[in-house]
Amino acid sequence: MRRLVERELTSEGPRRGAAPTKGRRSVTVNLAESPLSWLHARGHLDDRLFDAGERLRADYERAQLAPSVTMRWDPVRVKTTGDAGLTPGEKQIAAKDRFDRALAAAGKGLEDVLWRVVCAGESLPDAERALEWPARSGKLVLRLALDRVADFYRIG
Repeated sequence: MRRLVERELTSEGPRRGAAPTKGRRSVTVNLAESPLSWLHARGHLDDRLFDAGERLRADYERAQLAPSVTMRWDPVRVKTTGDAGLTPGEKQIAAKDRFDRALAAAGKGLEDVLWRVVCAGESLPDAERALEWPARSGKLVLRLALDRVADFYRIG
């Protein structure tokens, strides 16, 4: 499912909200793009588990944990809500701490599937092959892991 919207392009990334005014740079953004959106759209994940995965991915991106080839000087582009009054470096450290604690709450052995599917954006069949699991077992394990992450983030 695609939900394309036109957003004004600012130095901090696409601006949420109104469409860009004439003469400003803009970008088309797919709001439905998420590693978990396919599973959620087909009913394999309920809203609670989907939200937990999105919170985990947001902390992963906010902490800037994705591999990069060179030094990154760009600012964190994920808006924060509960980190008011913190410097950008403190927000990044807080996100890294939340990410680490969420993976620890998922439990040993479940962090692999969470990282591969939610953070790295691998498909579930690719993650199953990489982890040497039986085919079609990943959905169940991912649901268990996301349930524990939802409990960690207190998503009701």
